[in-house]
Amino acid sequence: MPTPENWRIPPEFQPDPGVLGYDLERALSAVVSLRAVVPDDAFTAEVLGTEREGQGVVIREDGLVLTIGYLVVEAQEVWLTTAAGRAVRGHALAYDHETGFGLVQALTPLGVPAVPMGSAKRLAPGAQVVVGAAGGRARSVAARVVARQEFAGYWEYLIDGAIFTAPAHPSWGGAALLGPTGELLGIGSLQLQAQGGDGKAVPLNMSVPVDLLTPILDSLLRQGDAGAAPRPWLGLYAAEDPDEDGIVLVGIAGDGPARRAELRAGDVVRAVAGQPVASLADFYRKLWSLGPAGIDVPLTVQREEDVFDLRVGSADRARFLKTARMH
Repeated sequence: MPTPENWRIPPEFQPDPGVLGYDLERALSAVVSLRAVVPDDAFTAEVLGTEREGQGVVIREDGLVLTIGYLVVEAQEVWLTTAAGRAVRGHALAYDHETGFGLVQALTPLGVPAVPMGSAKRLAPGAQVVVGAAGGRARSVAARVVARQEFAGYWEYLIDGAIFTAPAHPSWGGAALLGPTGELLGIGSLQLQAQGGDGKAVPLNMSVPVDLLTPILDSLLRQGDAGAAPRPWLGLYAAEDPDEDGIVLVGIAGDGPARRAELRAGDVVRAVAGQPVASLADFYRKLWSLGPAGIDVPLTVQREEDVFDLRVGSADRARFLKTARMH
């Protein structure tokens, strides 16, 4: 999320180094700002824009940076800037659709230490954490975990154990979620609204736990993907509707399978392969259980008063995306 260069977190929300059991300044120095430029004709340009800004976290001494993937997917140019103002060119190495993580390699030394990766498996609601952006303590938030649960995104995305924290950080994309001993436990992905006890909307951050990266990291570095057969992708944006039995399509992604099958915004998907759809997460699980990308997906769809069956030829989402140029 782009923000003015001189922004600061109000002091009362900043972490207090005196109560932390690690060197906060050193840990936060591993957080770098990230700027990516994407071609105008990229598949994701219309939705995500052609200039994207956020954060990344140095996780290896050779300058490997972990970030949230939507910042760097289809990026042809990436710049990384340290808190000290050192700017270096980066190369987008990999983007994993299932976890949402992205990897960037700094092409010259950044001159900052790497932060160790931990595990969020035991991170429970109530735990105190730090959500940090590039720029040190002044751009970091002392937060607490408010929930650990699955998260289903409208863009055909589902993860288990997502980490929800409050108060929300205003520059969440790629921000570092640091645990009790300064280890990296998650990467910031979204800002969401939850209903507080007084009925008012409360902003939260959702972070992706680094545990999802550990089993696929070697494969991402070696071949640019997680190594598993790609899931079937339909190219649609969907949401739950409490007034409908099924999920409602809120948009169609480019010239993908859903558009080719003549699905439309407003259509309600009631079943996958004859099995009723109970939620967005249930829709994804039923879709992905049918087989790998390329299979035909039988859907039962309601459009206004008509209910009909059709088959959508799924695809590998990666085939629609531009790959990064080597520098």
